[in-house]
Amino acid sequence: MRAGGHARRVASAVMEAALTTFADLGVLPETVDALAAAGIVEPFAIQYLAIPLALEGHDLIGQARTGTGKTLAFGVPLLQRLTLPGDGGVQALVVVPTRELCVQVTGDIALAGRTRGTRVLAVYGGRSYEPQVEALRSGVDVVVGTPGRLLDLSRQKALDLSRVRVLVLDEADEMLDLGFLPDVERILTFIPADRQTMLFSATMPGPVVTLARRYLRQPTHLRAEAPEESATVPTTQQHVFRAHAMDKVEMLARILQAERRGLAIVFCRTKRTAARVAEDLGTRGFAAAAVHGDLGQAQREQGLRAFRSGKVDVLVATDVAARGIDISGVTHVVNYQCPEDEKTYLHRIGRTGRAGGSGIAVTLVDWDDIPRWQLINTALALPFDDPPETYSTSEHLYASLDIPARATGVLPREARVRVGLGAERIEDLGETGRTRSRPAQPRPAEPRPAERARGERTRTRTGRGAGAVVTPVSAADPARPRRHRRRRRANSGGEAGSVPSSAEETA
Repeated sequence: MRAGGHARRVASAVMEAALTTFADLGVLPETVDALAAAGIVEPFAIQYLAIPLALEGHDLIGQARTGTGKTLAFGVPLLQRLTLPGDGGVQALVVVPTRELCVQVTGDIALAGRTRGTRVLAVYGGRSYEPQVEALRSGVDVVVGTPGRLLDLSRQKALDLSRVRVLVLDEADEMLDLGFLPDVERILTFIPADRQTMLFSATMPGPVVTLARRYLRQPTHLRAEAPEESATVPTTQQHVFRAHAMDKVEMLARILQAERRGLAIVFCRTKRTAARVAEDLGTRGFAAAAVHGDLGQAQREQGLRAFRSGKVDVLVATDVAARGIDISGVTHVVNYQCPEDEKTYLHRIGRTGRAGGSGIAVTLVDWDDIPRWQLINTALALPFDDPPETYSTSEHLYASLDIPARATGVLPREARVRVGLGAERIEDLGETGRTRSRPAQPRPAEPRPAERARGERTRTRTGRGAGAVVTPVSAADPARPRRHRRRRRANSGGEAGSVPSSAEETA
């Protein structure tokens, strides 16, 4: 495996990238125009390093910090190696670990290939199969998908990968963490061995290196930063506070009122906490939406669309959203619960300070989470080994994050300018599997005719957890006496039903 170069060469590449355009790298004029229309003119370091080599057909391992432009680093050369107009066969495949990242990568590649009429399809679970199968039948040039759905469609012969010439494995370390590497290896059996393969990742654990050695041919390993540089983005200000669990929502409400705060993402470890925090913020006047695994895909996409469009300005999410959310205008990231490890921390705070911009990352650490945080702090060489004890009324909280002194735990009415999640429609995705997007409404069964005539108590099946439906005595016979049945007992010393109860005797 060839190394990507000495640190000095990488540093010079970063400086040269700032003085280079995509046209200088050999990118087609049509693609340059499409990128320029979106305001993308100068390549970032990983793009400067990767694009020329990828255009020559080399296998690549690209490593760069999150938010530094890895998608276009493989997306631009991928588009240039397509034969357009194609015959409808899939020529390029991008494998990603999460649904959110799938949508994001599809949008970026479609944007870059717009002027050439490139057909790009996102394939992921949670949506019905039929539209995806129909799109594949109509003809697609590039497929971006998650491992599970790609494997299903390939086994069903709906997705033909026999003509794929370019394969990209994006966020390979996340696929390892989620247990997708076996599925990825099965997908590779459907793809010709004579192909170009590019693997991109923020970190390079051992199993990912093994995967690269097995499936890539003499790859060039590229790093977009010098080895001595910090793993975190230098333009992101980081703050860590030791917080009490009962005071976190009050602290969060004040943090979200900081001066010049734009869009904000709040990360939680558990689905239940994410749902509770989003609901609590809503009662305090904030326009918030939740994204977590207990929501159906339609609801998750509804929340993300509302966040992108500015209908809500606070997204409360589990780590399902830590990968793939590339939304401009995110100025604040708040770790409401301490992340599990340093990789999760990097990907969470990487949602802000993207593409050379600045951002603020705030982490609230419970007393019980101090040992976990100290491991993260040591792994990333951060200066926050002993976070200061902080409460919602602490002066240093207001001073550090530029929070107005008048801010309280409730957003003032004059500041409630967002239309909210309800203004964003929810799509009917024909979701597969169990979902909570459209809860089934049970319909009581009609009582039998004899039961309607007698007006007796009936029991209907109304789905899970249904109880008895009581029908009142018929009005046509109001004086009809109720019949009391004797309860038959099984006593240890006698026959069943031999002794009536006192209640029955009284009746």
